[in-house]
Amino acid sequence: MGVIERRMSYADFVHLRVHSAYSLSQGAIRVPEMVSLAKEMRMPAVAIADSGNLFGALEFSQYTSKAGIQPIIGCQLGLPSRNDKPGAPSEPIVLLAQNPVGLANLQYLSSTGFRESDPADPVISMNVLCERSEGLLLLTGGTRGPVFQMLAEGQKDEAERWLAQAKEAFDDRLIVELHRHNLLVEKAVEPGVLGLANQFGLPLVATNECFFPRPEMYEAHDALICIAQGRTMAERDRWRVTPEHWFKPPEMMRALFADLPDACDNTLEIARRCAVKVETRKPLLPVCPKVHEGSTEDQTLRAMAWEGLEKRLSGMSMDEETRKKYRDRLTFELDIISGMGFPGYFMIVADFIQWGKAHGIPVGPGRGSGAGSLAAWALTITDIDPIPFNLLFERFLNPERVSMPDFDIDFCQDRRDEVIAYVRREYGPDRVAQIITFGKLQARAAVRDVGRVLGLPYGMVNRVAELIPNNPAKPTTLKEAIAGEPKLQEMRDNDEALRRLLEIGQQIEGLFRHASTHAAGLVIGDRPLVELVPLYRDPKSDMLVTQYNMKFVEQAGLVKFDFLGLTTLTILQRGVGFVKKMGIEVDLSRIPLDDPATYEMLSRGDTAGVFQFEGAGMRDVLKQMRPTRLEDLIAAVALYRPGPMANIPDYCRRKHGEAWEPPHEEIREILEETYGIMVYQEQVMQIAQKMAGYSLGGADLLRRAMGKKIRAEMDTQREIFTEGAVKHGIERDKAVEVFDLMAKFADYGFNKSHAAAYALVSYQTAWMKANYPVAFLAGCMSLARERTEKLAALRQEAKRMGIKVLPPDVNKSEADFSVETLPDGKQGIRYALAAIKKVGFSAMEALVATRGDTPFKDLADFAMRVDPKQINRMQMENLAKAGAFECLDKNRALAFHSADAILRRAQSQAQEAASGQIGLFGGGGHVEPLRLAKCQDWPEFERLAMEAEAIGFHMTAHPLDSYGMVLRRLDVTRCSGLLSAAEAGVGRVRIAGCVVDRKERPTRTGNKMAWVQLSDSSGSCEVTLFSEVLTRVRESLTAGTAVLVTADLKLEGEAMRITGVDVVELEQAAAQARSELRIWVEQEGVLPRLNEILTEQKGGSSQIVLLPGVAETCDVEIRLRGGYRVTPLLGQRLKMLEGISRVEQV
Repeated sequence: MGVIERRMSYADFVHLRVHSAYSLSQGAIRVPEMVSLAKEMRMPAVAIADSGNLFGALEFSQYTSKAGIQPIIGCQLGLPSRNDKPGAPSEPIVLLAQNPVGLANLQYLSSTGFRESDPADPVISMNVLCERSEGLLLLTGGTRGPVFQMLAEGQKDEAERWLAQAKEAFDDRLIVELHRHNLLVEKAVEPGVLGLANQFGLPLVATNECFFPRPEMYEAHDALICIAQGRTMAERDRWRVTPEHWFKPPEMMRALFADLPDACDNTLEIARRCAVKVETRKPLLPVCPKVHEGSTEDQTLRAMAWEGLEKRLSGMSMDEETRKKYRDRLTFELDIISGMGFPGYFMIVADFIQWGKAHGIPVGPGRGSGAGSLAAWALTITDIDPIPFNLLFERFLNPERVSMPDFDIDFCQDRRDEVIAYVRREYGPDRVAQIITFGKLQARAAVRDVGRVLGLPYGMVNRVAELIPNNPAKPTTLKEAIAGEPKLQEMRDNDEALRRLLEIGQQIEGLFRHASTHAAGLVIGDRPLVELVPLYRDPKSDMLVTQYNMKFVEQAGLVKFDFLGLTTLTILQRGVGFVKKMGIEVDLSRIPLDDPATYEMLSRGDTAGVFQFEGAGMRDVLKQMRPTRLEDLIAAVALYRPGPMANIPDYCRRKHGEAWEPPHEEIREILEETYGIMVYQEQVMQIAQKMAGYSLGGADLLRRAMGKKIRAEMDTQREIFTEGAVKHGIERDKAVEVFDLMAKFADYGFNKSHAAAYALVSYQTAWMKANYPVAFLAGCMSLARERTEKLAALRQEAKRMGIKVLPPDVNKSEADFSVETLPDGKQGIRYALAAIKKVGFSAMEALVATRGDTPFKDLADFAMRVDPKQINRMQMENLAKAGAFECLDKNRALAFHSADAILRRAQSQAQEAASGQIGLFGGGGHVEPLRLAKCQDWPEFERLAMEAEAIGFHMTAHPLDSYGMVLRRLDVTRCSGLLSAAEAGVGRVRIAGCVVDRKERPTRTGNKMAWVQLSDSSGSCEVTLFSEVLTRVRESLTAGTAVLVTADLKLEGEAMRITGVDVVELEQAAAQARSELRIWVEQEGVLPRLNEILTEQKGGSSQIVLLPGVAETCDVEIRLRGGYRVTPLLGQRLKMLEGISRVEQV
């Protein structure tokens, strides 16, 4: 009797067709919620059946097991649509795994769908499905499935053929699935489906295709589907589900299928037949192909490490005692690595890093705690010697806490992919994969998306979105945002549409929206990965991706390796390349770490372009600290973070002579290097070891406990620590005091191994800048080719350092930036052709290859030689605007307008060459002279505007240069001087500049405000304009216009705000000033045109004087009556007239 009663206490229906949130942009039931619903409804089991994928399988297995519910692992797979109409939907069936073989087949089928069809709507063929049927139950897919659809279209024969094929493969594991979602078509077709089931003797099962948890979430779920499809909810013809598609309770399902009780009984029968879940595994590592013949991984690793250590030490001079220290440490580390079972891991990492280094791919010196390992240094995995810097191995691999080691490796950004390709070749492309990540709908985006599908006006939605804090590091939920912003509450309460917007937003926020790939992680398996985890394919590459994310892929036994890209390494490598071209070899791994020039430069805060040290705050730290050794830089990296920053002034004062006392004499030497301040986690570990007798492994556990702040754990540790210290003869009170000091510090202690490795990269960049500044800046520029504002800043930096940046030139520029020796023997940087906008790198490489060692003689020669397939009109025009043809013809406008003629000549030249018409001796007889456009060059102002358009900033001169006199009269502050003016307490300034860019956006009150970027010859600045000024001056704020801004300066912490109170065009401001324009006239013919131009300028406050060129000695001056508006632009226009020899404004 007891058995039956227990059975009765369970629900009498189980859901077998649930879409979790992993049915991206379709499912709205989060895995934990799905499990708690099943538990609430007393279901003994529940199945997950996501669209095409098993993303949630492991997470689902874990949640159900915890809740005491049996997981059923299933998947909804699509069969290709039966008609060839584009956009015809695939037809879903459902597979449920009965046992491990079935689970393996399910994993294979899901992976095949992604691998061999469109990942957005994966399908598999019926044949593949039938081949992999073992261990799987096949449900016919209900209303959207093939059998139902065939009958709905009146194709009974086809439905019979389909069922016969399925039955042959699945036998008694084929089940006819029924839905009752209250659709007319279901009522019409159901009798036919029942008839077929009867005819084939197939069991029935009742399911409800669940997409959302509760009936009231129907609308929010509909919004989610629309967001994915880019439709609005008001549209009629779109795929949607019904209000019935929710996680209904068992009694409702029983009532719905009251006439077919066995269809509900079968849900329990199926649950009994499925007895498999996704298990976690111990880490599996492939065997590194480099293991020596006939020896184990452990033996090979030891041999490699000892050989590596001897090689490292051979380049260093040291006594026997120190040498023994290195050997003991290596023995100790290798024994731990071997005991913990990780030799394979070290070998795999060493192998691909050594391959990278052998192929000239820059690898970072290390990052994270791995730099604390001597074995890693011996194997060249890292490049920082841990012994002189007191870096601890136990911080990386702790024998008292077994967990996978984790080396994060930085590679040069450009060539990281080559290392990944090597790993794929070495281990097999089916054993290497990237890791999936799921993009969630975040509060702000959710509001914007829901607003769009509800069809609300953009401005209204934008006002709501703007009120939600945007902090990517710690995203705010909508609920928190509403609670913390009274304006949002008011909007919600007063406007029905906004109430609905916020309500739906809250329901779908946090759901998964799409899948993408994790930037850096790779997993390597010891067998084809599909046997271990389901796989996904990123539509953008052919590389496999795991269907489990970072957290679950590791639990499934795959070991991840991080391949990160660090641009600094690329800059350094390019810099070293430039130095090599000058005939000097530099090996960055062997530069002296005590170079006075480098530390002097850092102490001045002269750190533009120096890794980690560029920010204004960090510059201040370096100026205070005046570093003299690498240890200072390590401390700067570790201290410059919220929290420990408060210790920086103490560190600097003590470094320069202020006395300090350690918390206890015993630990003086541990804190010596940082002047008594605890800066590193490693110091906490050493103090525990020295004062309280901890092993370093135990000390690492202590550090973790302190970081986690779990009360009970801390109390136990405090006891152990004080007991240990008392045994060492230290007073109990003193011990407690030191322990509490360590605990307070542990909050923000920094991993010294990481700080040391990254400080080394910073030192290398600083050393390059101090010793080879031209090559270093050329390297920085080469990496910033696409980023105009970065290039402009680097050019300013070059100017400040007295390094010439030479303009682009088709005869002297390479495609990339290059270092050029100037006539006076100094080095300058030649601007890259490919850094000109819209010309493309490969086209410029082709151009440079065509030029070879013979410069182009003139535009005609250029036209004869250039390959017309490699260059088009827009590229030609931009080269001309940038002034790259000035070496062939000074007239930029001429080169610009001749682009077509040059290309036509190039084409006919190429055709002749192709048809072999050019004679034996090269010359094909007489060549027509090239007909170039006849035109005057652009006036200076226009020429500079064109140049700025093509290059992104003003290269040869600045439009404001011709206003020099006016600007002095108006007392204008240069852009580069604004910060110091603000620091000196100047409130109101005048700024003159050319408008580079203007961005407008609505304010909370619905008015517009703008940010306007201005540039002058010293740099650029950004001015904020509020609506009342903006509406008045908007006309003047077009790119290229020279303006005079009256503005207020305000310092807010590090940042400076510039708020504009008035804007006038510089032309107007100049016209109002008093001056005199002197014009030398050589030919009478010019007078009518001159008169015409001057008449337009009448009515100003300046004088005009004509000097007719009667003879060399000019005695006659003709002063024109009345006042004129005299501006630099007028002067430039007059200079262009033939017959005028000189114009001067005084």
